[in-house]
Amino acid sequence: MPGARRANPERRMALREHLREARRRLVLACLGILVGAVVGWIVYDTVFALLQRPMEEVAAERDGLAALNFAGVATAIDMKVKISFFLGMLIASPWWLYQFWAFITPGLTRVEKRYAFAFLGSAVPLFLGGAAVAWFMLPRAVSILFEFVPDGSASLIDAQTYLSFVMRFLLAFGFAFLVPVVMVALTFLGIVQARTWLNGWRWAILLSFTFAAVMTPTPDVITMIWVALPVCALYFVAVGICALRGRQVARRASTDPAPASP
Repeated sequence: MPGARRANPERRMALREHLREARRRLVLACLGILVGAVVGWIVYDTVFALLQRPMEEVAAERDGLAALNFAGVATAIDMKVKISFFLGMLIASPWWLYQFWAFITPGLTRVEKRYAFAFLGSAVPLFLGGAAVAWFMLPRAVSILFEFVPDGSASLIDAQTYLSFVMRFLLAFGFAFLVPVVMVALTFLGIVQARTWLNGWRWAILLSFTFAAVMTPTPDVITMIWVALPVCALYFVAVGICALRGRQVARRASTDPAPASP
């Protein structure tokens, strides 16, 4: 309504409206994940074979027999449900990432809403790219499970423990690669300035290498560096984008006419 728009030119939302909008976006995100989980249920057998392949490859290198053990009666169906929802998060990642961005855009101008496309265009590949890096590191991570198994011996690994470990491993890398996108979003919203991110570069490097050290079970330093370097590089790329945004805002403020004095 034109009258309502003039009465509220900044389009501020009341707290109740914010909570209602947050609930709506959360429901939409969960529905998207649920649809993705249905697809995951259909392709479960193929994905399950892929998830246990690193374990079989490591066992073959050690000349041992490895198999997943479904200890409980309901373990098999429980793991099928968990893997289906895990696949649902991956498949529906463009959808729930968009819901996150759409929740914060009502307070932005029409021009700023266009950044949603850039947000999705960078967030989705980064999230999936982080999961891909984790998949590349997975055989090394799985080898830790066979570290103390004697050569030529059989190893029965609890299926729930193994598959939960794999899913957490992939999601951890996916969300870690989303941090630069969140940094840029907070700067574009005017919540955090680029100088703040730049001043915290030492902590960023420390946390990146700590994350790499925790997520790479192998003791060699080279692997840890190869994992930490992309995270550090993404951080500084995000700082550069935030700095460009700060200059753009400052330039716009300097060209705007000053308000008339009363």
